[in-house]
Amino acid sequence: MIPVQYFFLLSGILFFIGVFGFVTRRNLVAMLISIELVLNSVDINFAAFNRLLYPSGFEGMFFTLFSIGVSAAETAVALAIIINVYRHFHNDQVNSIENMKL
Repeated sequence: MIPVQYFFLLSGILFFIGVFGFVTRRNLVAMLISIELVLNSVDINFAAFNRLLYPSGFEGMFFTLFSIGVSAAETAVALAIIINVYRHFHNDQVNSIENMKL
């Protein structure tokens, strides 16, 4: 059985990789993937805290499933926005969105 501390360590590593990727990348798709890494680290935390605090309960697992559903919807909307930005500006960099200001 894997200790819970390893899950927290993995979650922390995923979180900081996601934050680093979001801050350093200028490509919209890479930024979206970084946000997904952060959300996945949150899902791992939900499951790990559920296992640590309530080993017989499933509340953390339900939160995890709800979070996965919300992140899937968020990804679909974000990809639709990225596709529209690419069609309009023929570029998927963050600088192209700054051109949309009035």
